[in-house]
Amino acid sequence: MSNLFDLTGKVAVITGASSGLGADAALAFAQAGANIAILARRAEKLEEVKNSIAQTGRDVIAVSCDVTDEDSVKNAMGEVLAHFGTIDILVNNAGIAVQGGVETLSVEEWNKSFDANCKGIFLASKYVIPTMKEKGYGKIINIASVNSIVANKAETFIRHSYNASKSAVLGLTTGMAATYAKYGITVNAVGPGLFESEMTASTLFKSDEFLKGYSYLTPADRPGKKGELNGTLIYLASDASSYVQGQFILVDGGFSIV
Repeated sequence: MSNLFDLTGKVAVITGASSGLGADAALAFAQAGANIAILARRAEKLEEVKNSIAQTGRDVIAVSCDVTDEDSVKNAMGEVLAHFGTIDILVNNAGIAVQGGVETLSVEEWNKSFDANCKGIFLASKYVIPTMKEKGYGKIINIASVNSIVANKAETFIRHSYNASKSAVLGLTTGMAATYAKYGITVNAVGPGLFESEMTASTLFKSDEFLKGYSYLTPADRPGKKGELNGTLIYLASDASSYVQGQFILVDGGFSIV
C-alpha cells in the first residue's frame, strides 16, 4: 500500500516555491522520492529552499520564473525539461491575495489577482501538458482556496478579487480535467484553509481578533499547521489518486462545513 504514495523517479515542478506552502510541498515531495524543480520570482529565496531540499539527496533545481509572463514561463519549463528530460507532476501554487472590495479595488489590482492566481495556472499548464500528453502520464494540482467557495464578511479582510480568481481556478480545473483525462493526465484542485505563510503572517496571523473568530468558526478550533497540506498533495501527485479527476479537496479543518 505504501508504494501507492511513492514518488521515486518522478519529476515535480512547484511554482511559488520560494516560501510557505510551496516550499513545504517541495520538501515533502523530495522526501517522498521525487526530483524537484522549484519556480518563483525571488532567486535568493529559491536558493535557500533548494539547499534544504538538496539535503534529501534528490536532484533539485531552482528556476527564476514569473508565472504571469508567458516568455518567463516558457523559458522556465524549457530549462526544467533540459535538465530532467520530463515533467510528471505540476503543482500550480503561485498566487497572491489582494485586499479590498469591488468599490475600492482598482482595475490594476483586480487584474493582478487574476494574473497571479488564474493566468499563472493557465501558462504553467500550457507549457507542461504537451510533455505529459506525449508520455501519457501527468499529475496537475491547482492550489485554489477555501475562499473559492466561502467569503469573509469581516470588513478588514474583504478580498473580492481573491474570491473571484480562486473560484476561477475551480472552473479551469474541471475544464482541464475533462479534456486531458484521456491522455492519462489527472487535474485536481486543493483548497487550503488558513495556514500561516509569508502571505498571511503579516496580516491575518497578526490579528488576535481574526484568529479567535476563525478558530471559533472552524470545527478543528485552529488554523492549519505547517505540513498539514502535504499529505493531500502527495496523494494527488501519486498513483494512489489515479482515478481521481477534476475534484476539489478542501483542507480547512472543517471551516467550510459550518
